[in-house]
Amino acid sequence: MRANSIVKKAFVKSLPVMAAYVILGMGFGILMNDRGYGPLWSIACSVFIFAGSMQYVTAELLATAASPFYAAIMTLMVNARHLFYGISMIGKYRDRGAFKPYLIFGLTDETYSLLCDDRDYPAKKEEADLYCFLVTLFDHSYWVLGTALGAILGTLLYFDSTGIDFSMTALFVTVFVEQWLTSKEQRSALIGVGASVVCLLVFGESVFLIPTMLLITLLLSLSYKKRGEANV
Repeated sequence: MRANSIVKKAFVKSLPVMAAYVILGMGFGILMNDRGYGPLWSIACSVFIFAGSMQYVTAELLATAASPFYAAIMTLMVNARHLFYGISMIGKYRDRGAFKPYLIFGLTDETYSLLCDDRDYPAKKEEADLYCFLVTLFDHSYWVLGTALGAILGTLLYFDSTGIDFSMTALFVTVFVEQWLTSKEQRSALIGVGASVVCLLVFGESVFLIPTMLLITLLLSLSYKKRGEANV
């Protein structure tokens, strides 16, 4: 497969993410401007942080001059989910060579949904490496582009930023629904929803995330163990 064919394949694969990331990135740029930070700050956050929902939280942390310790704990709580689906990508990313560090940095919920199924990968390893890199790079560039547009528009026009931070929640719901409709196995989704509801009721909305992740890990581990024993 020629290099330009791989570029085209990766670009087409990433198009659904572009539709979301440009809009969500614009929301972040507008929110940062509303908090008193100009386009360069917004773009730098999207280039070097690239953490989706955590960037929306970052805008509030910067505006309130939060302590580094509080910021670290908040980052752990918001992005703890990356630990769990990131583990499933270890095998796919193990031998990606020079691309590996960027692939790890650029792994987001949406990029994961595009790359978790290796049936779309080109047959040759070198081409598969480039394909993974380009999908990740395209997704990252869409977010940066949206951020730049939002930051510039925020300086030219007045926007009421109330409710903009809910856009990431809406995206997560969309990704969940898409996975639910396309997957034949809903056990993991049901475990995730059930554990979230239970921990929310028990621990409250301010601290339920980490207990939820621990409970999901335990339940999924038991589920896979039983499935493995059943297949023996």
